[in-house]
Amino acid sequence: MGKKRGSEMNVLFGWLMKLSIKVKIFLGTLVALCALVALGFTIKDHEYFFVVAEAVHLAGTIVLLYKLFTKKTCSGLSLKTQEITALYLSGRLICGMLLRNVVGIYMYIMLDLVFLLSTLLTIWKIRFKLKSSYIKELDTVRVPFMVVSCAILAIIIHPRSSDFSFTNTLWAFCVYLEAISVFPQLRFMQNAKMVETFTGYYVFSLGISRFLALAQWIIQIYKTRGTYLFLLGSGNIWFLAALLAEMVQSFILADFCYYYLKSFKQGQLLRKMPI
Repeated sequence: MGKKRGSEMNVLFGWLMKLSIKVKIFLGTLVALCALVALGFTIKDHEYFFVVAEAVHLAGTIVLLYKLFTKKTCSGLSLKTQEITALYLSGRLICGMLLRNVVGIYMYIMLDLVFLLSTLLTIWKIRFKLKSSYIKELDTVRVPFMVVSCAILAIIIHPRSSDFSFTNTLWAFCVYLEAISVFPQLRFMQNAKMVETFTGYYVFSLGISRFLALAQWIIQIYKTRGTYLFLLGSGNIWFLAALLAEMVQSFILADFCYYYLKSFKQGQLLRKMPI
């Protein structure tokens, strides 16, 4: 029975691989929409989306730390993605401390603090303890260009208030930077032409987490007939820009998930990256 199921899965994967890119995109969009409809009908309290998304993200972080501490290697990991992650998490923590009067903000502060500490620990391990297994030649994205671009965009498009607010601009900067923070990791994997096992688990968990976060946005917009887009920022284009940033991150991670499944099918997920 197990062999029969395995052969059926191989046939299915083979059929999918033969399809054109346009058909794959259409099928992926269709599956995502069906999943959104199912989630919208089964989950009434949309805060559960956030809880589950953060739980999946935390699980991926634990897997990453497990790899660093037990396998004693950082092969397959992009240091630049971790540094960008630390940067936007630091910015969000500053915003959280400045907006302590917002209801429920302390939960977000604690989550960001946990993720920031784990990210800083990852950076420390890569830079100092496991630097011999870090492949710098594959980590080729120019981080300053990404950071400056997000800063300029944040100055132009951010939540509006009666006067210029540093907090609002910093928050927008963090949103935009988070949206593209995984891009260096994707480029790293493309350069390596392989997905390392635990890195694949970590990236896949990020993909699921961002899909759930995007699902919360889309379902809220649908339920409120679009008025959800104008609940923040006095009706300007900030909320729409934030949604687009969330979509960009989700699409980038969808590409991650494609590489993950492709490597899993080809049996490459179990190979180690060259040290």
